[in-house]
Amino acid sequence: MTALADQAAPVEDETTLSRKIRSQRRGGRDRLVTTAGVVVLLIIWEIAARQVDPILAAPPSAVFTALIGMVGDGSLPTAVWESAQPFLVGYVLAIVVGVPVGLLIGRFRLVEAAIGWLVIAGYAMPMIALTPVFMLWFGLGFAVKAAMVMTMTVFAISINTWNGVQNVPRTLIEVGTAFCTSQPRILSQIVIPSVIPSIMTGLRIGIGKAVVGIVIAEFFTAIGGVGGVIVDAGHSFQPDRMFAAVVVLMLAAVALTSLVGLIERWLAPWNRSIAGGAR
Repeated sequence: MTALADQAAPVEDETTLSRKIRSQRRGGRDRLVTTAGVVVLLIIWEIAARQVDPILAAPPSAVFTALIGMVGDGSLPTAVWESAQPFLVGYVLAIVVGVPVGLLIGRFRLVEAAIGWLVIAGYAMPMIALTPVFMLWFGLGFAVKAAMVMTMTVFAISINTWNGVQNVPRTLIEVGTAFCTSQPRILSQIVIPSVIPSIMTGLRIGIGKAVVGIVIAEFFTAIGGVGGVIVDAGHSFQPDRMFAAVVVLMLAAVALTSLVGLIERWLAPWNRSIAGGAR
């Protein structure tokens, strides 16, 4: 038995090493393809923007120059900070509310019957229509921005969590019930670990919703923030500054989405090994 174990150990080590090598090769290939895609997009953008009126569009070279100037004079960092504060507050509030609501709706049929329809209706509603109402309720400052971010995000998080709970294998719950486990314990030790990938998917979708929410709020209030920069640049016919602010929003959304992906790998490292996906 010992000899067989000694022979099996090198085989396992070689298998693990080969997996790491393949993973590194795929990672390098993916980064190369992403870089090539960005370069091609920038080239097309540069060529196309130079064919139209400078008032209507700005090439990437002009956008980059404007970006450097906005960072240098401090206007862009100030705007980013003004947007980041309500963004983070609203996003965290959406998580605090959305995840428990989704767990309860998915786990308990009475809760689903009571408020499930409301979550679906809230997700389908065009939230921009509520912006004037929110301005009446919360004013024109920090509170209305955080409220818009939360409202835009919370329903996506709730629905993904709800869907994840409904997809938990029934056999796992039946095993817990067979051992006379309480409902709170089943929820905390069986349901929640199984639902983590769905929750993280909701958080990733929520980032895009939150960015839209903060920009909409700042468009309507036009008081500071990156959205205010976009509005001011549009009114003064400065497309380079406008696109620079848009690029900052896009990069921030991509970075935050990647951060959520890293957190998911840390919380649920088993998911990538059992889930299907691109190879």
